Amino acid sequence: MGIISPTERLLACADPSEPVETGLLTVDLSALVANWRKLASLAGAAECGAVVKADGYGLGLAAVLRALAGAGCRSFFVANLVEGETARALAPDATIYVLDGVAPGCAPRLAAARLRPAIGSIAELEEWAAAGATLGRKLEAAIHFDTGMNRLGFAPEDADAIALRAQAIMPTLVMSHFVSAQLLDSPINDRQIEGFLAVRAHFPGIPASLANSSGVFLPQRPHFDLVRPGYGLYGGNPTPGAENPMRPVARLCARMISVRDLAAGETVGYDGIWTAPGASRVATIGVGYADGLPVSTTGAQGKPAGEAIVGGVRCPFVGRVSMDYVVLDVTDAPKEAARRGEWVELLGETIEVEELAVRAGTIGYEVLTRLGRRFARRYVEP
Repeated sequence: MGIISPTERLLACADPSEPVETGLLTVDLSALVANWRKLASLAGAAECGAVVKADGYGLGLAAVLRALAGAGCRSFFVANLVEGETARALAPDATIYVLDGVAPGCAPRLAAARLRPAIGSIAELEEWAAAGATLGRKLEAAIHFDTGMNRLGFAPEDADAIALRAQAIMPTLVMSHFVSAQLLDSPINDRQIEGFLAVRAHFPGIPASLANSSGVFLPQRPHFDLVRPGYGLYGGNPTPGAENPMRPVARLCARMISVRDLAAGETVGYDGIWTAPGASRVATIGVGYADGLPVSTTGAQGKPAGEAIVGGVRCPFVGRVSMDYVVLDVTDAPKEAARRGEWVELLGETIEVEELAVRAGTIGYEVLTRLGRRFARRYVEP
């Protein structure tokens, strides 16, 4: 028998279930599916689609799309052509809408992938119609109207003329986008619904869509024929100010790679912006802003900081969030939990995405979509 080296002994004793990465993102696909089913039930007779742009809101397009399609979702929305082509390869039979519309020169590839652009300008409409003429058939598309966002879409007052010109293609959806659906009493909601109803009248027999995640919960029930939730699917709260009706989908943990004791007056991190007020114990975890953790969760005296759950105790970030590391004040955490190699929770059931976003001075959408690729990723199947 040969001599076993220290490295070989270490590898032999390592738990194969433990990731070598110092960050672990767990995506609960069963919670994702439950959220979709809840939104579908609230939408009544309307079809419930899913917005899966930005790599499934940062959680992984392939896994997200597979789970939702398996649950019965048939209509998906992506941002651009490349996302659409990726989604098409994953879901050959799905209906896939591209919210960017027809980017210049992209019509042939959109058509080849059987994607449906959300057309919101005459130039796009003409390019799409020309591509169809070349192929000898009318191409399918959504017709996008701007009812208040002032971002993309035709003007509602042009609906009659657009309906006429759209005869050169095959409209399969008429759509618009809410500005403030998360605010139940915002007067613009009623104005947008009224404007969209007027637009829809010019497209008889064509399905209509207005509601995002928050729109599903509006008392006016503007569900029309298709709702297209995004943020709520991934555990974000579509009803700010009220209890979150959605289940958390993402859980982010990080591993402690160093623990040390500080004396009163010692500082932590770049520029020494946090000073230990007394004898303290701190732990360094192996994630940072390169992994998408907002640098604005930096811990300094007089400002809200990010937090992690260590042995059931909330432990604040101290010092600057750096590229690869965050330091926690674990003075009050159980000693058995605050040890090198132990895991802490940064996002999950205790610290939901909205709380992390508030502490970072941003929104939950940004938190989710910036989750880094260095994390080990595990998916809990539905």
